[in-house]
Amino acid sequence: MEAPPVTVMPVTGGTINMMEYLLQGSVLDQALDSLLHRLRGLCDSMEPETFTDHELVYLLKGQQGNPFILRARRSLSHPNTPWHLRYLGQPEVGDKSRHALVRNCVDVATSHSLPEFLNEMGFRMDHEFVATGHMFRKGAMKIVVSKLSRILVPGNTENTERLSLSYLVELSVLAPAGQDTVSEDMRSFAEQLKPLIHLEKIDPSKQRH
Repeated sequence: MEAPPVTVMPVTGGTINMMEYLLQGSVLDQALDSLLHRLRGLCDSMEPETFTDHELVYLLKGQQGNPFILRARRSLSHPNTPWHLRYLGQPEVGDKSRHALVRNCVDVATSHSLPEFLNEMGFRMDHEFVATGHMFRKGAMKIVVSKLSRILVPGNTENTERLSLSYLVELSVLAPAGQDTVSEDMRSFAEQLKPLIHLEKIDPSKQRH
C-alpha cells in the first residue's frame, strides 16, 4: 500500500489545520555529532530539545480505496503530557518548482484514553515505534533528528530494536495554505547543511507504508 512519507515530529503542541512543508534526509550514526554541531551554529538555540516518543499508527479500512490513517503519539520523557492525534493528508501535486513537499496537517492534543477511543471507532493499530532524538528551531522552521526503533513486544516500549544505522532528519514548517515562500527559506537553510546531509523533497510514490 502506498502512503505519504512517514514524519516523525515530536510531541510539542497542537495545531488545528495547517499545511506542512517538509524536506527529509538521513545521516549515518557516525556523522551525527558533526550534524548536531552544524545545527547548533545555525539554529536559534545552541542546545536542542530532546525527546523520546511512542507513536502508534492506526488504519480504518473502508469499502474501497486506501485505508484512512491516523497517528497517535505520546511522550515517554514526559508521561503526564497529553497524547497527540495527527492526520497527514496526501501530498499536493501542484507546482513542480516548489522546493518542499506540501500536505495538509491536523494535530490536536487529546486525553490518555486516545488508543481506546480509536479502537472503539473501528480503527486497527497497524504498527508502532519509538522515536528518540533532538529538535532544533530556526524561526518558523523545525529541524528534527531522530533514531527510530521497532517495538518487539506490542505495547512494551522498553523492548525495542533500532531500525537502521542512520538518523532520520526532517526540516518542516507549519503554515497556512498558500505560504509557498517558506519552501524557498527551507531550501536556503538545507543548502547550509551540505555536504553533511542532503535534505530532499521526497517523492511520495516511492514511499511504502
